[in-house]
Amino acid sequence: MENVYFPSHDGVTDIHACIWKPEGEIKGVVQIIHGMCEYAERYAPFAEFLASKGYLVCADDHLGHGQSVKSENELGYFTKQRDVDIVLSDIRALNLAVKKQTEGKPYFVLGHSMGSFICRKYISLYGKEFAGAVIMGTGFKNRFTLDSALFLVRMNALFCGWKHRSKMIKKLAFGSYNKKFAPARTANDWLSKNPENVDAYESDALCGFDFTDNGYNFLFNIIKQACSSKVLDRTPKNLPVYFVAGAMDPVGDYGKGVIKAKNKFIEYAVKDVSITLYDDCRHEILNDDCKEQVYGDLIAFFEKHSGKADD
Repeated sequence: MENVYFPSHDGVTDIHACIWKPEGEIKGVVQIIHGMCEYAERYAPFAEFLASKGYLVCADDHLGHGQSVKSENELGYFTKQRDVDIVLSDIRALNLAVKKQTEGKPYFVLGHSMGSFICRKYISLYGKEFAGAVIMGTGFKNRFTLDSALFLVRMNALFCGWKHRSKMIKKLAFGSYNKKFAPARTANDWLSKNPENVDAYESDALCGFDFTDNGYNFLFNIIKQACSSKVLDRTPKNLPVYFVAGAMDPVGDYGKGVIKAKNKFIEYAVKDVSITLYDDCRHEILNDDCKEQVYGDLIAFFEKHSGKADD
């Protein structure tokens, strides 16, 4: 794995990114957009698998995450500008740099969890350049719910500041996620049915931290944009899109939200939309007990569409 750094579009931060290269010829590229309260290097096992199949893999640590922060206080805080497009511009910078190095190889994008919503916005802007997109661990929320959440965050920030970490907002956002897994052993049992995976997440200082009001403002904004008719309408109609999620993932409302998102893409005339829900698996399907099946399904998707980068 190679570590690289490049300047963020916030004008202050150096963004950290990871690149995994295959030993032989590069067959294609997969850019990963990670989720909330985690970081790029967590995807190393999957990236190494893809590299063994001939794919170069890259992923950056978003603002407020991983090695893109200088201190613990910066975790869960994006930018003082509160501009979603800054994070997308950082992803774009890595995209363009890797694209330049890989000389027109088929280029895929994969977004997980919060990254799935970022990915949905990202492909509405640049999807014509990709051979395919994987939307992992996603869902669908209505505008009223998201506007209400944003109003609450902004009121909280007005009185407590944008760097405040609200237990109330965290509980409202994620407090119900463990209900189907009672009696829950930890607050993060919803992530995986495998307790070793949950324990690894909980013991990692760069995972599971509390978001700031600034962070929640970004989160609810990007979900709102991803679910909007504007983004759906701008998504390229010929882009192959593959939805994957655990059937027991509360982020996707136990499959219902994932199916709704998939159906919205079809409603907006995206022609090649597919879906796999993994029975009895939860949110982090790349780390859950179904991971071998997920790896196989994803490499099959990349292989199938590796000749379609210029369609």
